[in-house]
Amino acid sequence: MTDPGTTTAFEAAGAPITGEAPVTHHTYDVVVIGAGGAGLRAAIEARLRGKRVAIISKSLFGKAHTVMAEGGIAASMGNANPRDNWEVHFRDTMRGGKFLNNWRMAELHAKEAPQRVWELETYGALFDRTPEGKISQRNFGGHQFPRLAHVGDRTGLELIRTLQQKIVSLQQEDFARTGDYESDLAVYHEYTVTELLKDGDRIAGAFGYRRPTGELVCFHSAAVVLATGGVGKSFKVTSNSWEYTGDGHALAMRAGAKLLNMEFVQFHPTGMVWPPSVKGILVTESVRGDGGVLKNSEGERFMFNYIPEVFREQYATSEDEGDRWYTDADNNRRPPELLPRDEVARAINNEVKEGRGSPAGGVYLDVSSRMPAAEITRRLPSMYHQFKELADVDITAGPMEVGPTCHYVMGGVEVDPDTAASAVPGLFAAGEVAGGMHGSNRLGGNSLSDLLVFGCRAGAGAAAYLDGLGEVPSVSEQSITTAREDVERPIHNSGGENAYTVHQELQQTMNDLVGIIRKADEMELALKKLHELKDRIPRVAVDGRRAYNPGWHLALDLRNMLMVSECIAKAALERQESRGGHTRDDYPTMDENWRQELLVCSLRDDEVHLEHQGQPAMRHDLFDLFELDELKKYYTGDELGGHRSDAPPRQSRGTEDAGDEAERSSTTVETGGDPGGELTGGGA
Repeated sequence: MTDPGTTTAFEAAGAPITGEAPVTHHTYDVVVIGAGGAGLRAAIEARLRGKRVAIISKSLFGKAHTVMAEGGIAASMGNANPRDNWEVHFRDTMRGGKFLNNWRMAELHAKEAPQRVWELETYGALFDRTPEGKISQRNFGGHQFPRLAHVGDRTGLELIRTLQQKIVSLQQEDFARTGDYESDLAVYHEYTVTELLKDGDRIAGAFGYRRPTGELVCFHSAAVVLATGGVGKSFKVTSNSWEYTGDGHALAMRAGAKLLNMEFVQFHPTGMVWPPSVKGILVTESVRGDGGVLKNSEGERFMFNYIPEVFREQYATSEDEGDRWYTDADNNRRPPELLPRDEVARAINNEVKEGRGSPAGGVYLDVSSRMPAAEITRRLPSMYHQFKELADVDITAGPMEVGPTCHYVMGGVEVDPDTAASAVPGLFAAGEVAGGMHGSNRLGGNSLSDLLVFGCRAGAGAAAYLDGLGEVPSVSEQSITTAREDVERPIHNSGGENAYTVHQELQQTMNDLVGIIRKADEMELALKKLHELKDRIPRVAVDGRRAYNPGWHLALDLRNMLMVSECIAKAALERQESRGGHTRDDYPTMDENWRQELLVCSLRDDEVHLEHQGQPAMRHDLFDLFELDELKKYYTGDELGGHRSDAPPRQSRGTEDAGDEAERSSTTVETGGDPGGELTGGGA
C-alpha cells in the first residue's frame, strides 16, 4: 500500500477531477469509520499488526456516543461472585436475545470479554475496586451475577479516554521511529463519509467531506471497518446523540452488504420524560442495579405484575424477597426491576396506557428512599449531576419521571463472527452497526464488551485480509464523480424541500407507527409515508455553501435515515410474532417457528429487498448448557431431539478456574515482535 499522503496512482495518471472544488486524497491500509469504542479498538488492533490506519470521526475526537454508556462493561471475571464464568454469561446473553442471537458471536463475546477488560487496565483504565483490590462488578438487568466492570456511572467515558490514550501512545512510538506522529495512525475528526468506493466487488476506498469547511476528501484503502453506531435519530424520542443517523448501515447496504434483525429496536425503559427539554436522555440501569425501584402514580411497585412465565423462576415475587437480594443474592431472587430491558419498557408503556403513569407520561424511578444521599452521589455521580443541572431535580430527595426511549438497534450488517467481515470483500463491521450478537434484545453492559471484543476482531480481520490480498483495488474517476455529485446535489437544488421538515416527518412517522408497540395497519401506513418521503429527498435544497452548513449535513444524512427506517418497518411488518425489542399488538406471543427465521435486507436497484434466511443451529456442546425445560419455551420439539437431557448439569467454577478459562479462550493479541499474530477463539 502507498504511504499516507503520497500521490495516488489515480492522480499520477493525470485523470481530471470534475467540479469546482478540489478533492483531497489520502491513502491508508485500513480506514476505520467511527471513533467510538469499536472503532478505536479496531484501529489499535490493525496498527499493532503493522497496518497504516486512518480513523474517521464524525464528531470531535473523544465525543463518540460510547461516552454515554454509563453502567459498565459486562465480563464474567468472577470478582463479585466466584460462580460467574463465560458459560453463565453466554446463557444470559442467549436468553436476553430470546435465542435469536448468532450463537458463535455470543460464545466469542462471553469468552473474550474478561481479557478485553483486563487489557483496558493495562492501557491505564481506572476501574472501581472491590475491598480486595479487584475490579468491582455491579448488577444489571438480565445478568445472573454482578458482572459489570465500572467506573462509577461514567464507564463509557473512561473506556474512550483509555483507548484514546492508547492511540496517543502508539503515535508517540511512531514519532520516535519515523519523526511523524501520524505516519501509521492518523485521526480525521469532524469528517463524514458519504459513500464507499469499490473496484469491481472489492472495497477500494471511501468518499466524504470535512464537516466544518465542506472540503471534499477521498480515502484510498482496500479495507474499511464500519464502527458508526446506531440509528436512533430516525425516532422522535431517543437517547442517541446527533451522530446516530444510520450511516454505516446505509453505507454497507449501498456497497452490497446485507442487514439482518432490523426489526429489533431496543427502547431503554428509563429515559427522562421531564422536563421536555431533556426528554429522552438516558437514566442508567445502574440506578435500578443499585436499588432503585419503579412505581406508578398509585405508589405501587408494578413490575411484580409483569414477570413473564419464562423468567418466573429467576425473579422475586414479593418486595421483601426482592429487597433481600441486594444483600444476599445467593439465597434470594432478583427484583423484577432488573428484568431485561424489553420487558421493563413494555411494562412501563402499559402502566401509562392504563392511566397509572406520571403527569409527564412516564412512571417514577425512586432511589432516594433506598439509600443515603451521600451514597447516591458516590455511586451515581453523573446521574445526580445530570438531573440537578439539566432538570433541577434532586434524585437524592425524590423520584425521577422516566419512560421508554429509543436506545439501541440490535440489527445491523451481517458479519462473520470470527473476522467481523461482511459479504463485501474488504468491508468489516463492529459494534452497534453489526448485527447478530444480541439477537432480539441486548442485555445492558453487553454493548461495551461487544465493541471491545469485535472491534479487536474487526481490526485483526482487516489486517489478515490485507495480508492475503494480491492486486490492490483502485478507485475510479467515475466513482469519485458520482459520489461528488450526490454530495453537492442539495446545494445546487432548487426543489424547495426543507431538510428539517422532512426529518421531523420521518421521526414522527417512526415514533407513531413503528415504535414500541406495533400493528400491521400502522406499519403499512408507515411504509407508504416513508416512500413518499423518499420521493422528496431528491428535491431537498439547502441555502448557502458547504462550509459551516448544518442544513447540508442533515440533507445528506436523510438518505441514510430513510433507508434504515424502511428496513426496520419492512422487517417489523414481516415478523408476525412478539420477541425481544419487537412487540406486535396483533401478534402478542412469541412463536417458536419464527425463532428459526432471520429477516435480511439488501438493496436492489435502489430499493430495499427483504428475504428470509435460516437461523444456524447452535453447536451441541453449547446447546447442552441449557436445561431442557427452558429450551422447550423457545424451541420446537424436533429441534430438542439432540439435547443431552440426561447429562449432569454444568457446575459453576470458582474465580480462579473461571479466570483461567477466560484466559485460555480469549483472543491472543500479539503486540510485540509478531504483529501478524493470529486471533484464536474458543470453539469451532
